[in-house]
Amino acid sequence: MMEIFLSAPWQMWATMAIIAVTIVLYTLDRFPLELISAGAIVGLLILFLIAPMESRGANILSTETLLAGFASPALFAILGLLIIGQGMFQAGALEHPTEYLLRAFDKRPVLVTGLVFLFIMVVSAFLNNTPVVVMFIPIMAAIAQQSKIRVSRFMMPLSYLSILGGMTTLIGSSTNLLAAQSYRATTGGEIGFFELTPMGLILAGAGILYMLTAGRWLLPARENPNQTGASEREGKHFIAQIEINRGHPLIGIGPVAGLFVDLPDITVRMIQRRERAILPPFEDFTFRSGDVVIVAATRSALTALLKSNPEMLEGLMAETSIADEEDGSVQRSTQLTMVEAIVAPGSRLIGRSVAQISFHAQTNCVILGIERRSRMIRTQMNTIRLEAGDVLLILGDIKDIRALRADRDILLLEWSMQGLPDQRNARVAALIFAAVIAFTASGLAPIAVSAIAGATAMVAAGCLNVRQAARAIDRRIYLLIGASLAMGVALERTGGAAFIGEALAMSAGSFGPTVLISAFFIMCAALTNVLSNNATAVLFTPVAVAAAQQLGMNEHILVLTVIFGSNCSFATPIAYQTNLLVMTPGHYKFKDFLVVGGPLIILLWIVYTAVAPFYYGLN
Repeated sequence: MMEIFLSAPWQMWATMAIIAVTIVLYTLDRFPLELISAGAIVGLLILFLIAPMESRGANILSTETLLAGFASPALFAILGLLIIGQGMFQAGALEHPTEYLLRAFDKRPVLVTGLVFLFIMVVSAFLNNTPVVVMFIPIMAAIAQQSKIRVSRFMMPLSYLSILGGMTTLIGSSTNLLAAQSYRATTGGEIGFFELTPMGLILAGAGILYMLTAGRWLLPARENPNQTGASEREGKHFIAQIEINRGHPLIGIGPVAGLFVDLPDITVRMIQRRERAILPPFEDFTFRSGDVVIVAATRSALTALLKSNPEMLEGLMAETSIADEEDGSVQRSTQLTMVEAIVAPGSRLIGRSVAQISFHAQTNCVILGIERRSRMIRTQMNTIRLEAGDVLLILGDIKDIRALRADRDILLLEWSMQGLPDQRNARVAALIFAAVIAFTASGLAPIAVSAIAGATAMVAAGCLNVRQAARAIDRRIYLLIGASLAMGVALERTGGAAFIGEALAMSAGSFGPTVLISAFFIMCAALTNVLSNNATAVLFTPVAVAAAQQLGMNEHILVLTVIFGSNCSFATPIAYQTNLLVMTPGHYKFKDFLVVGGPLIILLWIVYTAVAPFYYGLN
């Protein structure tokens, strides 16, 4: 032991110190994540510039090697998947399955949530975890919104349960496959397809119980920082109008028990039929072409109507257009945005009707609704004379909406700005996403290739534009991955990982096989949250074989221990791709993963230490 300690290069200790300081700073959350990541990279670059490490005359930790993480296939796979997820959202490709789940959630919320998470675990046992998590992020976000539960309570369990499911079969995780490959290359031994299943299910069961009890209590309840003030407007009703033209879906439709089921959560206040005003209650009535329907609805109800049945507001939607920058032609907007604005005191709009102000002609946007708290309005929206303090619900292209910031007649409520998915691209986006999953799951293409190709196809097909794709890329994730891969390769090539493994094998081996497998599990579980899980599995499989042979125990058992320990990537966002994917939509900080994932690792370590000796027949 002392010989190993004395023979270790000082660069190894310096690398360990940089990694330790970086993790502490991540956890303290006093500095921006991007700054800490960049600082770690700079520290390693300076260290190995001043004191390079050479092997056979070649520098094994050059600047190119340390920065190679920024060109890593894993990094581009995550960035591609983030763009694909944004494309799915912009196109509204998951609106229908999400609505089905939400309807079922209203009736049996606990059962539906449990079944969704169970389905995620089962699918993750046979498919790559990353596309599974990408597919369910918008669904879980919708369930969180529907249930009025903060989205941070759903996203981390989504990632953790996919990881737990992935450790139950040989193909459930790339970690399992790489460890099996390393084991085969080292000894010629084989690991069966379902050999991981019994112990994996035990660990997964312990993880589920933890997430239902202590983990649920430890999960952060964090508000969405981008939706500040939205709750203040919830429940406010806007006056809007629906013009029924030829071919409108409401033609021939009448009320059921006085309510119009085709207009959910919307109150019909008046129907203008030529010179006649029809007021409730509505009996023996059906809509006709030419009717103007005056309704009162919340913003969320109008948004839901636009998403589920945009033909209802086709008259207004047809007015929202954008000019093509290349040839000046006008085309239907694919970047519809909704925003609220207040009529300012002293505005030129005061005292003039919506029809008189020619809002669309001047701004290329349309007024979808008007909110006025003073009285109930039963008149056509176009004839309403505006007053100071009226709130206008405006619909238009994102560029035109942004141009309203310079309009002094209205005060734009920036926090209320919301993009609407374009249902016309939903099928295309769904096909692209299905192709990415199919190619990845079947092994026809690596996930990095599938993800980059899918992201490119999303932009090329018009599901989102280049700016929206760029906004989908989180710079925190970019720098986190680059820094973590740099720290991992430095720890590996300085001999730090091997040093930890050999030292542990020598010290724990003297206490017998039970202590050795327990020590290897917790060591791999700790290092997989600093290195990548794949690197941990590949590094320590040969070390496990050597340690087992030295102690005279079955090497197969210790290799399985390395696999299970390497899958415990719960304590940091850099530990696994799915943690990084849920970090942004869940509004998590670095320390949140340590708070929730740290105890989970300890629990799985205790369970494995207690069960493994009996399961493998070591006692």
